[in-house]
Amino acid sequence: MGKAIAYNLRQWPKLVRYIEDGNLNIDNNRAERAIKPFVIGRKNWLFSNTENGANASAVLYSLVETAKANGLTPFDYIKFLFGELIKEPEDIDYLLPWNTRLVAAK
Repeated sequence: MGKAIAYNLRQWPKLVRYIEDGNLNIDNNRAERAIKPFVIGRKNWLFSNTENGANASAVLYSLVETAKANGLTPFDYIKFLFGELIKEPEDIDYLLPWNTRLVAAK
């Protein structure tokens, strides 16, 4: 019982932070569901046997999951990115998937 109480007391600052900010999730289920397909299929991505391959995979997976989390179709979003990045824009903030103009243009 003492260990359980000590554990709860150590977690108290996290609980208080969660209660103070209503935007915080109480769990990370959304993140775990997002990476599940990649964990299940990790044997399919043997090309990631180099640091550059793993980095490229991480970037691509991040783009796909961030697009999905913002209500965009990943294929369309990446196609849009390639079309815009070829123009070498100075300010790329408008390319972020949560940008309202991009979501409206979807």
